[in-house]
Amino acid sequence: MERNRRAFLTAAAATTAAAATGALGADKFGRDRDWSGDTTVTYPEPAWEVSDKRFSGRQGNATLQRIWHGSGHDRALWCEGPVWMGDWGCLLWSDIPNHRVLRWNEDDGRVSVFQTESGYSNGHTRDNGGRLIACEHDTRRVRRREYDGTWTVLIDNYQGKKLNAPNDAAVHPDGSIWFTDPGYGILGPYEGHKAAFELPTRVYRLDPSGKATVQVESMKRPNGLCFSPDFKKLYVVDTGATDGPQFPANIMVFDVTSNGTALSGGKQFADFAPGFTDGIRYDTDGNVWCSCGWGHGHIATVSLERIFRTTGHDELG
Repeated sequence: MERNRRAFLTAAAATTAAAATGALGADKFGRDRDWSGDTTVTYPEPAWEVSDKRFSGRQGNATLQRIWHGSGHDRALWCEGPVWMGDWGCLLWSDIPNHRVLRWNEDDGRVSVFQTESGYSNGHTRDNGGRLIACEHDTRRVRRREYDGTWTVLIDNYQGKKLNAPNDAAVHPDGSIWFTDPGYGILGPYEGHKAAFELPTRVYRLDPSGKATVQVESMKRPNGLCFSPDFKKLYVVDTGATDGPQFPANIMVFDVTSNGTALSGGKQFADFAPGFTDGIRYDTDGNVWCSCGWGHGHIATVSLERIFRTTGHDELG
């Protein structure tokens, strides 16, 4: 009886391993995984790797899905800047080099073009009224989509000089829009056009009145940013490593003043060298979610995200 039991368990384990291998391929990081959805993936999702036992954001019965990648001439070249439009029932995101914004419909999974001539937009977010905010690389501006579908330019210069190429934005409860301006869109023609920098790379705060103020000027390439749920802290990614390994590849955290109009302090929250992170978001459970690549191969190649959990100022890098 015991021999039969062992044989049964061995066979079951082999079947489970085969199913996982069929879904993820031979590569444990899933770089050759089957994206068709026809192969069973066992729970928990094999592509998840938790490197810190304090992380609690993994859903035990959730699997990694690729919802779209296009085909042929319609294929996306570079997907970035996703924003969930819950009241529209869709996801919007940028396909930067193709100069467009795409839309995925949650009802039927259909993908269509939401916007052409997008200004090579990168990051998106929504303001407190639900309006879409877009950071445009080629036109070097931040715009807002109004309820009637028209667009309003919120800012395209600072003190008479052109912005570099706004990258990502976050909105404060007071209605101010905080955005980064690292300048990637003017480094070459792939995500904008080559042009001269007129301003340092910075983080700005755009007041609802339209007045802009410089918040951070000490970062090489300020990129993704997000507020903590209580809006007492601002996290900003520095992707300076794209200019060389001697530059930062980290997340900095700043204290937001009590009136919400300025920052103080500033310390490293996490270091990603030799890779780097880009877009970040903070969930209500205290997890900072980061898209990550270049150096964290198993994360980047299966499009997973490196997870950090924050408890106060503790650095868990």
